[in-house]
Amino acid sequence: MASTTTRLVCAPLLMLLLLSVSTANSVQDTGSSLRSSTQKNVFILDNYGARGDGKHDDTQALAKAWSAACSSSRPAVLLVPKGKTYLLNSITLSGPCRSSIVFKVKGTLIAPPSMSAWSENDRRRWIFLQRITGLTVNGGGTINGNGEIWWKNSCKTNKALPCKGAPTALTFHLCTNLKVENLKLVNSQQIHVSVQDCSNVHLARLSITAPGTSPNTDGIHITHSKNVQVRDCLVKTGDDCISIENGTHNLHVTKVICGPGHGISIGSLGDGNSRAEVSHIYIDTVRLYGTTNGARIKTWQGGSGYAKDIVFQNMIMDNVQNPIIIDQNYCDSAKPCRSQNSAVEVRDVAFKNIRGTTISKDAIKLSCSKDLPCSGIALENIDLKLEGGKGDTESTCQNAKWRKSGNVIPLPCKGKIKL
Repeated sequence: MASTTTRLVCAPLLMLLLLSVSTANSVQDTGSSLRSSTQKNVFILDNYGARGDGKHDDTQALAKAWSAACSSSRPAVLLVPKGKTYLLNSITLSGPCRSSIVFKVKGTLIAPPSMSAWSENDRRRWIFLQRITGLTVNGGGTINGNGEIWWKNSCKTNKALPCKGAPTALTFHLCTNLKVENLKLVNSQQIHVSVQDCSNVHLARLSITAPGTSPNTDGIHITHSKNVQVRDCLVKTGDDCISIENGTHNLHVTKVICGPGHGISIGSLGDGNSRAEVSHIYIDTVRLYGTTNGARIKTWQGGSGYAKDIVFQNMIMDNVQNPIIIDQNYCDSAKPCRSQNSAVEVRDVAFKNIRGTTISKDAIKLSCSKDLPCSGIALENIDLKLEGGKGDTESTCQNAKWRKSGNVIPLPCKGKIKL
């Protein structure tokens, strides 16, 4: 009897124990599932009230989604879903954030079609990201500046209008370890992508397009930034494909297709008698189609500082107006610029392996300061012919100290100062 009673008592206890174990395993499995989901930390824009119909304002939804992603203790993904269009007014997305963020734009972000959506205080910004470490922006989606109304009201289009700034579509300010990859940017109000006061930046596989007649629509603008790489980009706009401004150091640009536009430009530097410092710039493997300029350095009279240790190499020009140009007397002003004695020093610049066609007879122009001549200008393996074979190309030089190696066509600066 004792043995039978023991078995009867133990049977329910055994069942209860098995049930407890089963329940515990179920809770553990659920917890594992939650942890697995939490590890992804995906913040979908639609979950924060975005409509994604291109008509309703989704600015606050993006602000809330960013705040949640930026507060995440684990690496976060902020997702802009594919197949939808999100209307955004001017917005600032700020760090520092608790962890790294991937801002994955699969759909379209579009700016308002009216200039009245901007106040005077935020007139120069549309999407502004600042003080973020470890940010990646990618996804294959589109950022559309809806810039037509801005171009029509630009003083560059209508000289009767006052000159005012317009928004930059995508600005990165004070960001470190930044990656911007695989995006389409179209029809920015002014500059498409601006990198300001950033370090360790990687820009790749960007398609940037706007009409060739659109004013001031630079493709990629870099200033006060160091250790920047740009590669595998297509830029077709109404201004510089890549503009390299004051404070840029250690920039590598490779595999870029440019045109229409104003080419690859360093500067302008030294405007308003300011000091400028640019160094270690490498432009490699670029093809330019129908651009105003090819490889250009431009500085204002009256400035100070330097642009040095610069290489333009492996470039193909197709119907380019000014293939190689250094202009230390640059003047983009309604009034003539007065002559000044000081200048931004331009030295140790190499133009190597550059070939193609030009619509200008002067294929090489070195217009340098009489008070601070360009020095250390190297011309190597250059072959630039007039479009359609309509004659020989020439070069013009003022106050330039240069040297050549290999075949250089046109012959550089005959009778001028050599180094």
